[in-house]
Amino acid sequence: MLFLLVGLCGTKLGCGEGGCGACTVMISKYDNLQKKIIHYSANACLFPICALHHVAVTTVEGIGNTKTRLHPAQERIAKSHGSQCGFCTPGIVMSMYALLRSTAEPNMEEIEGAFQGNLCRCTGYRPILEGYRTFAKVSGLRWQCRFLEDNQGCCGKRVNGPSCCMNEKEVNVTISSSLFNPAEFQPLDPTQEPIFPPELLTQNSKPHKQLCFKGERVMWIQPTTLQELVALKAQHPNAKLVVGNTEVGIEMRLKNMLYPVILAPAWIPEMNFVQHTDKGIAFGASCTLSLVEKVLSKAVAELSPYKTEVFKAVLEQLRWFAGLQIRNVASLGGNIMTASPISDLNPVFMASETQLTLASTEGKRIATMDEKFFTGYRKTMLKPEEILLSVEIPYSRKGEYFSAFKQASRREDDIAIVTCGMRVLFQEDSHRVQKIKLSYGGMAPTTVLAVKTCQKLIGRDWNERLMQEACHLLADEMNLSPSAPGGMVDFRRILTLSFFFKFYLTVLQKLSQQLNGNNNLSEMLPSSYLSATELFHKDPIANVQLFQEVPPGQAVEDTVGRPLMHLSAAKQACGEAVYCDDIPHYENELYCTLVTSTKAHAKIISVDTTEAQSVPGFVCFISAKDIPGSNVTGIANDETVFADDTVTCVGHIIGGVLADTQEHSRRAAKAVKIKYEDLTPIVTIEEAIEKKSFFKLIRKINKGNVQKGFEESDHILEGEMYIGGQDHFYLETHCTVAVPKGEDGEMELFVSTQNLTKTQEFVANVLGVPSNRILIRVKRMGGGFGGKETRNTILSTVVAVAAFKTGFPVRCMLDRDEDMLISGGRHPFLGQYKVGFMNNGKVNSLEVSYYSNGGNSVDLSYGVMERALFHLDNSYNIPNVSSLGIVCKTNLSSNTAFRGFGGPQGMMIAECWMHDIAMKCGLPAEQVRKLNLYNEGDLTHFNQKLEGFTVQRCWEECLESSNYHARRQLIDEFNRQNRWKKRGMAIIPTKFGISFTVPFLNQAGALLHVYTDGSVLLTHGGTEMGQGLHTKMIQVASKTLGIPTSKIYISETSTNTVPNTSPTAASVSSDINGMAVYNACQTILKRLEPFKQSNPKGSWEDWVKISSFLLLRIPDLGYDFDKNEGKPFCYFTYGVACSEVEIDCLTGDHKNLRTDIVMDVGTSLNPAIDIGQTEGAFVQGIGLFTLEELRYSPEGNLYTRGPGMYKIPAFGDIPSEFHVSLLRNCPNSKAIYSSKAVGEPPLFLSASVFYAIKDAIFSARRESGLTEPFRLDSPATPERIRNACVDIFTKLVQYLRHFQLCSVLWSSSATPSHQPTRGPV
Repeated sequence: MLFLLVGLCGTKLGCGEGGCGACTVMISKYDNLQKKIIHYSANACLFPICALHHVAVTTVEGIGNTKTRLHPAQERIAKSHGSQCGFCTPGIVMSMYALLRSTAEPNMEEIEGAFQGNLCRCTGYRPILEGYRTFAKVSGLRWQCRFLEDNQGCCGKRVNGPSCCMNEKEVNVTISSSLFNPAEFQPLDPTQEPIFPPELLTQNSKPHKQLCFKGERVMWIQPTTLQELVALKAQHPNAKLVVGNTEVGIEMRLKNMLYPVILAPAWIPEMNFVQHTDKGIAFGASCTLSLVEKVLSKAVAELSPYKTEVFKAVLEQLRWFAGLQIRNVASLGGNIMTASPISDLNPVFMASETQLTLASTEGKRIATMDEKFFTGYRKTMLKPEEILLSVEIPYSRKGEYFSAFKQASRREDDIAIVTCGMRVLFQEDSHRVQKIKLSYGGMAPTTVLAVKTCQKLIGRDWNERLMQEACHLLADEMNLSPSAPGGMVDFRRILTLSFFFKFYLTVLQKLSQQLNGNNNLSEMLPSSYLSATELFHKDPIANVQLFQEVPPGQAVEDTVGRPLMHLSAAKQACGEAVYCDDIPHYENELYCTLVTSTKAHAKIISVDTTEAQSVPGFVCFISAKDIPGSNVTGIANDETVFADDTVTCVGHIIGGVLADTQEHSRRAAKAVKIKYEDLTPIVTIEEAIEKKSFFKLIRKINKGNVQKGFEESDHILEGEMYIGGQDHFYLETHCTVAVPKGEDGEMELFVSTQNLTKTQEFVANVLGVPSNRILIRVKRMGGGFGGKETRNTILSTVVAVAAFKTGFPVRCMLDRDEDMLISGGRHPFLGQYKVGFMNNGKVNSLEVSYYSNGGNSVDLSYGVMERALFHLDNSYNIPNVSSLGIVCKTNLSSNTAFRGFGGPQGMMIAECWMHDIAMKCGLPAEQVRKLNLYNEGDLTHFNQKLEGFTVQRCWEECLESSNYHARRQLIDEFNRQNRWKKRGMAIIPTKFGISFTVPFLNQAGALLHVYTDGSVLLTHGGTEMGQGLHTKMIQVASKTLGIPTSKIYISETSTNTVPNTSPTAASVSSDINGMAVYNACQTILKRLEPFKQSNPKGSWEDWVKISSFLLLRIPDLGYDFDKNEGKPFCYFTYGVACSEVEIDCLTGDHKNLRTDIVMDVGTSLNPAIDIGQTEGAFVQGIGLFTLEELRYSPEGNLYTRGPGMYKIPAFGDIPSEFHVSLLRNCPNSKAIYSSKAVGEPPLFLSASVFYAIKDAIFSARRESGLTEPFRLDSPATPERIRNACVDIFTKLVQYLRHFQLCSVLWSSSATPSHQPTRGPV
């Protein structure tokens, strides 16, 4: 709306549900309660325009720009290299800006808290925090002190001295840790900020009048008095009350719900107050959660501790409640009345018996939040005409204790899996229970109270016997059906017991202290149990980034090797960078919304557009019959632009609706009615194996004599591992704007794509015209990661058909849920292995089979499987190998390229059997890994010789810089002293082959225009998606031509400048495009030589009036699978990472404590970009291996659509200590200026986090007497971690499940229904 109404496109739409923060703006208003002007961040995608009356909105354009002056919040994120693709940058800038407007000198905890509602998929977050650390009160002091105290690892010369490792000189090498200079930052001057509009202050002093806004389908009424509000509610009993719109907005946008009447009580004084009473603190129901947090924090600081037990529990839940943007607008009353069964706060209110004041035209009444308050799913005891007026949170009493717990997939900004509030009151001066309330969310359709358990615990002493009985009672009362919505049944049941155990220990600890030792309670609490009572805490991030400085004497204008800022960073930070959907709207432009299948496998019986045609603004419906060319498309020609007779996945495109606006188009698309005849879907890899549903091409790589190797081995171990898929979650979803030119079939398309050539080819094919009539243009992308290499074409072809049919420009940008549904992601893999090895852990023989879930079409699945097979060895020398790769055909959206392209899956399974070998041999894992590493000159299993093999160097440097062996001892000691918290550590290498494995793709072109004023326009075949490719290419051209980077400009990538380009993928773009740019520059220089000779004293501007085009192809690449010979890769990029984690054995939570990475990127073209790519890939890998889980129904319907259900890493998920070092003195002769590819290789290093978790789990299992290898599938979610930490609670739940199953079978009832969700697909 900001774009359409006022032309401001800096505020981005990333999800439409307040989950990514890309749309963050600052809201300013005069607050009548606090009697001052307040500033706070909010999500523009959810904030209703109707609610902006008397409010000022500041967007990223309003605080600074590149034409005049950047605001310090913009400047610092740009110069600290915190902006890569830039799509998330404006939102992050505005979160920081809003914090600075409300808190002039924030501390680091407040800064990190401000970003809880922001996501970034590119940077790995570290540079953002590093840049904004400079705003903190004590910038870096605490960070330095930690290194002084711990004396562990490198400090990056922050704590300098004669023994500093950075003062040790390597031959001809200077080491630096300074990617930017904070001294260059302009100071923050609060007096220069825009003032609050005086006219709004003037209006605020005047009496409010009732407002009413009427739209096509919704009426918004904003009353000014309580009498008006209750009268309206009586008149419209089904009307929704909306304050922050954080729930209703999502329901209307994503769940297709319609509320014809909305009442906004933001101006009602009786609903906007805070009052301290004798019983507690009363809040008006419209008070925001941020205000509640502020008031309760003050109360906790000022009141006696015994009175604030409930307050502290509420604050603990609010600490992890959504993001700050949501808490700033969401109301306390709205949270209660939403009646979510997984509410964070409602269990606390129920356990504390919070008092509610209700109002209607009949008057007021008081209600208690107890077990009767919620009457059903999303229902309460309130009458339709009643409203919630206020909420009174009670003080706690002496002898009363309260705790609240929440477990989610991700710690920050995530919905709960299970949440609870627990309260116990003891008889005076005793540990005998007088009253107890245990309330849970996530265990039923409503928030529930464990009534039976509570009744049986009254009058009991607080001891181990009570704890044991309580667990048995809770396990029985908090039961779940195997088919319970949400799945994770065992995990949820275990959590109810784990939470109570934590509560039991917490209360026991407090009791032993407060009864003044007149008891033996302290003896009942072993010291090893104390850490189980600690609340989740994460230290502020500390980091070191080391790289090799350019040699002395390198010309200042030669920027190669220097940490040059991303050349678009400033524009991105100001909201000036143009993305596909930012292109101004054309006259008569139409909007297209896709109509997709709701069935995974079915025949289409009929498509009815009658109802859609009645929607205002409807233009037409397009389908297969409207295609002028061919409906056949796809990399293997096994797809269709539109489904014609049969759909083969949920999300299969059937048609599209064109209308005059996006809103009308969406409404009309939802009104299209489709009838199906169901066919049986295949969803999982296991189902595909059972039904032999495979794509035809099966790959094998064999070397040596596997059987002989097994015979000569001391041990043979068999196992399997499942690796889940991953959504790309680029912040900018797929987008295309198609503009028909009106003659000869010409069409111009602006597309967010990594692959211009295939987009051009597929559009030409569907329109039935030659490729020379189709122009594809790409300015930049808001992230890609492989997801826009081929799958953008499923949208671009549809939009092209729409533009052809109507003759008008057509635009379509997918909503986040659409994008996740239809565009596919990383291939899930199932690896089955048999490995033979000696007593010392040396591997002799490996037999391995890989199965991937390809989805409903081939796409790039064969290439992904081939790379997985090429990387099945990771960095280990295996004498005898037999491998098989099969792609499963299923009824899911086709999976596709993703950063790593099968390599991470192949290496992950290698590390799985390597870890099992170490456990079986009883040897340290790092010892076994090192023993099996390749050496220089070894042949891989595909017979390519390893040259310049630096893994051994990386390994030794990583061991040293991480202080591995000393920390290993500390971890072992920690694990001996703590039963319910365990730490683990792992060091993992990587060897990643660089090249397209399809040889002809290893080529690139570059076009150089040199204008008469000396300026240079550079075009090459690569696209910019945040990886800094354009920046590096300008650095290459600058060095080669010997001119400043300021004279060189890259406008865009297009098919009419550099034709037949390879996709920007496989990490080779800097290599191939860099060499093409270099060669084009050399051609220019040769042509200029006569002019230089005739005018040797002339300037660059005197010599130039010329252009050059150069095509480059890398020779001698190719591999024959049948003969197992050839050279599939030009070279390899190497690295090693060491990670340490801490897990909570009771909940499955984990913290990433520290990671040290040593990465060989050759001679870096740009250390800032290469370190940024390393960190970004690593954090994306943390998501792959520990967080991101795609869940499907048995019918193939994707549940995890959007950030509400699908969790990528957030700011708080990165290691607290994050150290990255680029290996020195390792030039690569096979790429431009001795550099190496860096985009994909570091991703797999995040497996070190996974295997550190597995190491920690092993310590927990050992406490239960389990020491054998165990299976842990990826991702290592809290569910998998908790279930693997076998203990009395998991055994109790498993026993009860087995008992219930036996009871069902004994009573000859029907077999249990299937789980409602599918993980392994």
